[in-house]
Amino acid sequence: MTDRIALALALAVIGLLVADFAVNGGEATLFLTRKLFVFVEFLAFWR
Repeated sequence: MTDRIALALALAVIGLLVADFAVNGGEATLFLTRKLFVFVEFLAFWR
């Protein structure tokens, strides 16, 4: 991955986080974080 692609992806993620907090008050980020923790626990079960 080139530096230009990494920078573009980082800016896109930061922009989406800012938009989520501006529009939804961070609800989508909180939802996805909770789902990520459930998924990590699921993966730890299969370890």
